Amino acid sequence: MSYADDRLTIGVDVGGTSVRAGVVDADGQILDTATAPTPRTDDALEQAIAGAVDELRTRYPAEAVGLALAGFVDAPRGLVRYAPHLSWRDAPVADRIRDRLGGVPVVVEHDANSAALAERRYGAAAGASTAVLVAIGTGIGGALLLDGALFRGAHGVAPELGHLRVVPDGRACPCGKRGCWERYCSGTALATTALELVSGGHVAGPSALAREAAADPGRITGKRVASAAREGDPVARAAVREMGRWLGEGLSLVADLFDPDVVVIGGGVSSSAPLFLDEAREHYARILTGAGNRPLARIRTAQLGAAAAVVGSATLARDALLV
Repeated sequence: MSYADDRLTIGVDVGGTSVRAGVVDADGQILDTATAPTPRTDDALEQAIAGAVDELRTRYPAEAVGLALAGFVDAPRGLVRYAPHLSWRDAPVADRIRDRLGGVPVVVEHDANSAALAERRYGAAAGASTAVLVAIGTGIGGALLLDGALFRGAHGVAPELGHLRVVPDGRACPCGKRGCWERYCSGTALATTALELVSGGHVAGPSALAREAAADPGRITGKRVASAAREGDPVARAAVREMGRWLGEGLSLVADLFDPDVVVIGGGVSSSAPLFLDEAREHYARILTGAGNRPLARIRTAQLGAAAAVVGSATLARDALLV
């Protein structure tokens, strides 16, 4: 089912290492893509985005552009207040890119919001009244949809789920606090937990991961732990169980705050969801306020994967054309 007309738009996922653009139709299908490395200055970054968009527009008559990125975004005004992996600071990005494209309409949105909208329109949250996206990668990003509409908060930064404090005086977080959810439930956290288990000698049995950690702790990443867990490594499996428990812990807070009918688990770590999602669901159902006396949110993995931010930002651009 189409949610709009048959006009084409372009979504651009502006990441810390690459700019990924895609032509998207009204059914959320990506028809063509273009990529470029992410430059480190405003001018070069804006030129890279415009170049990727112009490349696609030579082949498809796209009428608007949506940009998705991690950071503090003032979507109504098209401003990027702060983006931790990009050079923009209080920058009128939508206007700048529009000018480089000769007046093509441009919208800007947080990447988790874009992904959530895509999953609501075309993926795992289809038809949900209240939906939450938890994007687990290096940290945790979050998005909230109420009756299909994005909730951004008063200043465009809500909901900042990754920095809910789950452990008072816990692990230090780059945000300046201690004990944030993403310090216990993320790719980074998975590696940290594995190293703590090794150093504490808490897991019995032969472990290749433990030997690797002893030789070079810097080699232990979330991806390596997930891979070792699939191979049955006891340290890795214990770390994954711990991550599942912390995911369930955080989801219970999310449910108490928003009472969603669906929670979508996205981000790069979601590809390893079979390792920890059952543990998370069980823990969430056990500790939720009023457990046993209220409906449980459906907890699903994202269907659109790495394409979600491109599809979602293109969809927002299409919606803007219809206003």
